[in-house]
Amino acid sequence: MHGFSRISSEFALHFVHMGATATLRHSDVTEKIIGIFYDVYNELGYGFLECVYEESLVIALYEAGLTANRQIPLPVWFRGHKVGEFRADLLVENCVLLELKTARSLDTAHEAQLLHYLKSTEIEVGMLPNFGSRPQFRRLLFDNERKKIRENPWKSVAGVSA
Repeated sequence: MHGFSRISSEFALHFVHMGATATLRHSDVTEKIIGIFYDVYNELGYGFLECVYEESLVIALYEAGLTANRQIPLPVWFRGHKVGEFRADLLVENCVLLELKTARSLDTAHEAQLLHYLKSTEIEVGMLPNFGSRPQFRRLLFDNERKKIRENPWKSVAGVSA
């Protein structure tokens, strides 16, 4: 057992900005996910393939009373045409996307991947749990309000004169 401790509940639930306390979106679910992530990491340790951690997380989430769907297909659209599809690792409680990593450390490319997943769905909260040599995670938010595309997304700006 590696003995990495869970983060405090207060940190997971609230943050303070300029004297005002705000509650994080889906904090009840993400707090449980974070705790379960550390439990799985402490039990399995470092060095397994991502699929091992995915299966272990599904078991632990289920035991904690949370629903988790695996390998969620997410279509990619361009000008009204489906041009591809990718798969998110887990969807927990139909409100938090998890993209698992087994990297040395998380980087901006991992964040960009998760943000693309969130942009393609109605889901606003995503998490990047990393089962690397040291456990780490990131929690990302992409508001549905920010996902709205311009009025006519198919209209090219190439013909607009300056």
